[in-house]
Amino acid sequence: MSMSVHALSGTGSAAACARLFSRYPLAVTPPAADGGFRSMVLINRAAGPAGFFVLTQAHDDLFVFRSWDHDGVSQAIQPGEPVSGIVQRMLAGSMPIPRDGALLGWVTDSKVTAVLAVHGRPPETRDASVPLPEIRVMPMDGTSQLLHWPPFTVSPLDDGRLWDYLEWGEIVDLAPLVSQSAQRAFWVPSPDRPGDRHGSIVVTDNLLADEYWLPAGVYMDHWILREGIRALPVDCLLTLPGVVDLARGFR
Repeated sequence: MSMSVHALSGTGSAAACARLFSRYPLAVTPPAADGGFRSMVLINRAAGPAGFFVLTQAHDDLFVFRSWDHDGVSQAIQPGEPVSGIVQRMLAGSMPIPRDGALLGWVTDSKVTAVLAVHGRPPETRDASVPLPEIRVMPMDGTSQLLHWPPFTVSPLDDGRLWDYLEWGEIVDLAPLVSQSAQRAFWVPSPDRPGDRHGSIVVTDNLLADEYWLPAGVYMDHWILREGIRALPVDCLLTLPGVVDLARGFR
């Protein structure tokens, strides 16, 4: 299932783009409530730091492939129309990443041992400046067993097996579980570091799914845990400003 997407065979066709949207629903950002189009973010590791692209489905058979920052590659892809060689190569060598706001779990022996928070909202305009996409790996506060952390903890997007892990059940989508667990799982923004990428996840009760469970605890960025920093007590965390009930979504 891993799509360092050679399955596209370099065609860059509208049909190949449609297959990406149907094959990787977890990567698809739905249209906004006030309109817009479905889209997904792709990474091409061979292209270096600039290797992020946005693929938008403007209509059923019309797609737009563009560079992350609106500078560089930009091409419409539709049936019967030629596609430049560079777009074919970029698209064929790219891998979708989970959509912005997705919450995933790394599972060891049916237990979630780390939460993976996905950040990757594309810039809306050429002048907008937003950080590049990333996946933050957040093990539980107090854990030191690196064996139970994902093998890609330091750099998840450099591991081309992300979708294989999902297929194997080693990564699970936590959204169905937390969406049914009102007032039991929360995002707590960091009071010291503004922005929506810094914070912790507080789970107040064990959350049980059919094939895995998410233990109660505080989940923190692995870099903080490596420094030996401990979380504040749960009661204190939940009184901080900006706390979000994850049953309503991470975004």
